[in-house]
Amino acid sequence: MDGALKTTPDMITEIVLKSYEKAPDPRTNQILQELIIALHGFAKAVKLTPDELIAATQLLARTGQISDHKRHEFILMSDILGLTMLVETMNDDLPEGAFEPSVLGPFYREGSPEIAHFDNISRGDNDGSPALVSGQVRDIDGNPVVNAMLDIWQTNNNGLYENMDDTQPDYNLRARLRTDGEGTYSFWTVKPESYPIPTDGPVGDVLEAGARHNMRPAHIHFIVSALGYKTIVSELFAREDEYIEGDAVFGVKDSLLVDFTPADEPAVASKSGMENPFWRMSYDFVLVAGDRAQTAFSTER
Repeated sequence: MDGALKTTPDMITEIVLKSYEKAPDPRTNQILQELIIALHGFAKAVKLTPDELIAATQLLARTGQISDHKRHEFILMSDILGLTMLVETMNDDLPEGAFEPSVLGPFYREGSPEIAHFDNISRGDNDGSPALVSGQVRDIDGNPVVNAMLDIWQTNNNGLYENMDDTQPDYNLRARLRTDGEGTYSFWTVKPESYPIPTDGPVGDVLEAGARHNMRPAHIHFIVSALGYKTIVSELFAREDEYIEGDAVFGVKDSLLVDFTPADEPAVASKSGMENPFWRMSYDFVLVAGDRAQTAFSTER
C-alpha cells in the first residue's frame, strides 16, 4: 500500500511489550517486560537468523525431552551458563564469614536416611577411600547451633550419583545428620573425586560449542538448616583438585575450599569399624538468623 510504513524490529518490540503491560501481578509484569526487552535485545545484537531461532527452539525441546525423574537438564543448562551462580550471588545478602551458597545441581534427592554421628554414608562395595568429615555449626556470633540438620550427598569414585547408577545401593552416599548439644557433627564417607557432568544431551552440545570441558572438581554437597536460621544450599570443594580453577558450573568460592589430609589413627578407625589410614576433613558452618526453607526440587531413583 502506498505510504505504508515498513515494520521495523523496534516496532515489533514495542508492540509486544505493550501487549503484556496489563499483567495484574506487579512482579510477573516486571519479569515479562524485562524478559522481552532482554530477548529482543539479544536477537538484535547478534542479528539472529530464522534458522538459528529454529535451532535454538529445537535445543530447548531436546533439553525437555532428555529430562526425567532422575535428571533435570534445564537445571544443568542453567548451571553451565553461569545463570545459577549469578542468581545465587545476586540474592546472597549474607554477612562476611557466613557459610556461602553454591549450586544445588540437578541430582539432589530428598528423603535421605538420618544417621548417627560417626556413621558411614558409603554403603557401596568400592566407593572410594574412607574419609572422616567433622566440624561444628555455629551462628555468626560463634555460638553452637544445636539440632541443625545437614543434608549430604556426593558421587562415588565412578563419578555417578546413586540415582543415576543402578549398581549402587539405594541412597548410597546420601544422608541427613543432626548436630549434637555442642553443635558438632561427624560422619564417615569417601574422599570425593572430580567427575564429568553428562554430555549426552544439549548441555554437552553447548559445552562443545563453547570449547569448554565438562569436569567438576571434587566436592560434597550440603544443605544446612536449623530452626530460626537461613537455610543454605552449598558444597565443599577439595582444594587440591586439578579442576578447582575451572568448574564446569562455576560453583567454586574461596570460602568453600577444604583440605583432605591423610590420617594414620588406628584407634579412631577401629572404633568405627573403618580402614586405617584414612582421610580427614574439617569444616565449620556459620549460619545467620532467617527463615528455614524447604528445597523446591528433588530427583528420584
